[in-house]
Amino acid sequence: MKKRIVFNVIIFVIVLYCWFRMVFGYTNSEFMARGLASLKYFTILSNLFEALACLIWIYNRNEKIKYIAAVSVTLTMMVTLLYLGPIFGYGMMFAGINFWLHLFVPLLSLLEVLLWNNEKFTKKDNLLACLPLIIYGLFYLGNNLINGKGNWPFTNDWY
Repeated sequence: MKKRIVFNVIIFVIVLYCWFRMVFGYTNSEFMARGLASLKYFTILSNLFEALACLIWIYNRNEKIKYIAAVSVTLTMMVTLLYLGPIFGYGMMFAGINFWLHLFVPLLSLLEVLLWNNEKFTKKDNLLACLPLIIYGLFYLGNNLINGKGNWPFTNDWY
């Protein structure tokens, strides 16, 4: 149990450290928004959700929130590995902070659920695990439908 607490503290610290570096501009990665604009990306939101889930787990051992957060960050890792990496190159997708948020934190989160979780998840839990992506997708689509795509550099379509 003590190892798992340390594991969650490590994930929490890594995510906050990376995000603060992004917010305050201490990074020069090409595939990254600086400041609060970083909150428009699912990768950032899912990693921050994982950090929050770590805190929640430390205080009340909520396995479902850890599962839902792990699914969210694992999704970002899979999109990077299977889609973005082949298109833009893995070197760019895993450079700097992107390494931590696209690969390292998702792997740690997935390992935690696979190694230490003893709870059985239901079909309802699996549907709940898809909820963050569905909410994000609806917001993203709604933004583009309402505001239009726009033109660079004032585009509403951040992907």
